Amino acid sequence: MSGPGTQSVQEPPLPLLRNGVAQIAFVVKDLDRTVRNYHRFFGIGPWYFYTYGKPLVPRMTRNGKPSHYTMRIALSHFGSMRIELIEQVAGDTVYREFIDRHGYGIHHLGFLVEDMQEAIAQAEAAGFPMTQDGAGFGPDGDGHYAYLDTEEQIGTTIELIQRPKVRREPDKIYPEPTEAGKGA
Repeated sequence: MSGPGTQSVQEPPLPLLRNGVAQIAFVVKDLDRTVRNYHRFFGIGPWYFYTYGKPLVPRMTRNGKPSHYTMRIALSHFGSMRIELIEQVAGDTVYREFIDRHGYGIHHLGFLVEDMQEAIAQAEAAGFPMTQDGAGFGPDGDGHYAYLDTEEQIGTTIELIQRPKVRREPDKIYPEPTEAGKGA
């Protein structure tokens, strides 16, 4: 007999998504131009720019093998949602694969995790292999991101994010902080 209250509650294979989406990311052709447009048309900013590649990201893999790739990113928020813009620079990446298949646009949804190794193990057990990751980009050698092969099943890629305790100084900020705004 089944009905309300009679079904057993099972833990989903990927409980890590319970905390909701922390980030939405777009792959863009021209990072600087896109950031200026988000700021001009929507007032989103400030934007913090980083170049992810070696040596900033010392541990990188692609499809389970050590890799070297480079991308430029810009981070900001709209409301409580972090927005990430990514410009492919070099190497075999999930971004290049996405551009080749779909062109530019929404690439992934990011979910925060506390234990990356446990989250990757849960994802792989559920049938979602890791396709690319990078680790060690925080000043203390922490920080880890990992992309899962989820597009076929759910229509987009999932990124697992274990943020570093402290972020490094950005390459630049847009718009540039004014003297009056510094230290505020």
